[in-house]
Amino acid sequence: MWRGMAVSATVRRGMGDTMNDDDSYLAHLRALRDRNWPTGIPREPHYPFGEVPITEYLRRWADIQPDRAAIVFYGAETSWAELNRQSDRFAALLVESGARPGDRVAVYLQSCPQYHAAFFGILKAGCVHVPVNPMFREHELLYELNDTGAELILAQDQLMDLVRAVLPRSALRRVFVTSVAEALPSEPTIPILDSIAQKRIACPDAVDLLPALAAVTGPVPNIVVDLDAVAALNYTGGTTGMPKGCVHTQRDMIYTAATTCACASQTTRHDVVLNIFPVFWIAGEDMGILFPVFAGCTLVELARWDAKGWMAAVDHYRVTEAVLLVDNAVAVMDHPDLGDYDLTSLRRTGVASFVKKLNRDYRARWHALTGTTMAEVAWGMTETHTCDTFTTGMQDNERDLRDPIFVGLPVPGTEFVIRDFETGALLPLGQEGEMVVRSPSMLKSYWNKPEASAEALRNGWFHTGDIGMIDTDGYLHFLGRRKEMLKVTGMSVFPAEIEALLGQHPAVVGSAVLGRPDERRGQVPVAFVLIDPAMADTMTEAELTAWCRGNMATYKVPEIRFAESLPMTATGKVKKEELAKLFT
Repeated sequence: MWRGMAVSATVRRGMGDTMNDDDSYLAHLRALRDRNWPTGIPREPHYPFGEVPITEYLRRWADIQPDRAAIVFYGAETSWAELNRQSDRFAALLVESGARPGDRVAVYLQSCPQYHAAFFGILKAGCVHVPVNPMFREHELLYELNDTGAELILAQDQLMDLVRAVLPRSALRRVFVTSVAEALPSEPTIPILDSIAQKRIACPDAVDLLPALAAVTGPVPNIVVDLDAVAALNYTGGTTGMPKGCVHTQRDMIYTAATTCACASQTTRHDVVLNIFPVFWIAGEDMGILFPVFAGCTLVELARWDAKGWMAAVDHYRVTEAVLLVDNAVAVMDHPDLGDYDLTSLRRTGVASFVKKLNRDYRARWHALTGTTMAEVAWGMTETHTCDTFTTGMQDNERDLRDPIFVGLPVPGTEFVIRDFETGALLPLGQEGEMVVRSPSMLKSYWNKPEASAEALRNGWFHTGDIGMIDTDGYLHFLGRRKEMLKVTGMSVFPAEIEALLGQHPAVVGSAVLGRPDERRGQVPVAFVLIDPAMADTMTEAELTAWCRGNMATYKVPEIRFAESLPMTATGKVKKEELAKLFT
């Protein structure tokens, strides 16, 4: 029976005592969702040009607004017509190089305009986009190239030594190269980090991309792209085992854009969006490549996060929409040059809580600074093309901050249920279990991994391995990965919850919680905590422990260990496996 609320006899009979009737369970969840749907938020995906490939959206916007800036990169502007033309030419280069529909093309490059031209060119040629993390070293690069069987690669000049090292052991037969320096303007409009403005390196053993694009004179490949054909292999960033390639299609891409741009961000062609996320990452692909082209808006792109560059970009280009990590937002609010910039053009600010967690203080400070309400961008995975829930319109009376692990409602067309990890039985509202999702954008399989695919994809649902709960109002709450859940004297303890609670303390700027084996209690939560430097001289581990005792159940109170830094992945997550080594 549903916990904490009355259920009609008709529904109760349909569900049964064990709630094993999926249809009744889902009908009840839909009713709760509809009852709590925010006013003014569309209830269906919106496709401005219909359910057609994202490459067709690029062509349509290039026809409608050819001279408007599609991408702004430190002052260098790429118009819609030019982006469309460059991607056409890259598609032609691929075909001239012998690429056929379905062939995998690797892109080993940091965020820059050439990445966008390559992305859309790969799709126009009917090939498969394989983003490769530019922070990868030799072993990681070789693994992904061989796993995908990529024969063509676009690499950054700074990374060519690694490409040369793996070339004899891979299937690569042609290498294109480009330099971020070539995309930078002679007179930048915003600051550029020295690590970005590196001199171009000549690579005579590779095809220089920009001259090659300029030399293309042949026709645009006339390839009809199937919305349901493999379009991208987005690799998971798991912390254990080797990454897995998630098979995604262009239908996945445009569904994610249609739901997010309609419900979560409400982005239109009149917006100016600022992207800081690396575009090899699924969140960066969504926010930096797909959403701007779907909506037809101008993208201002940073190659890397830089607080001063970000503030300058918002001020100079009158940015209306941005998504940050909470850590980034705090860096802006604490920046000594903050008063030099006007950030009031912002109309929407989304954030993701990784190390630092969104809290009332951060939200109040951000609102005073920009006039916008900072809101979580909610839950998603590489496997589901991310952006599976939204919290827009759920900030009244700070409803979304009452529970530190609130991730809102599913976007239209996506559904969640909570199941028992062992039996697979549907669980009552308010009870924790495995988050299981069904979405038009979820992966079709793991590339070359049939056993992992069969384990994760069952009866049309994706089993996430995440622990979650749906409350009695139908809102989803994320509690963390099952492998991270701790058992403390028999009680379930979720590191994400402790991290979020610690984030409420004014001296804590970030934390990572994991378990230490203990003979008496089974496990003990240990929190590695970053303290605000301004309070470091007065704050002690004992004082923070006392605060935890006053704000958490006794069994959740962690051992506190102050840290100067936390080991991070390229996508902003803490490498907890490295912290765990401190226990051995």
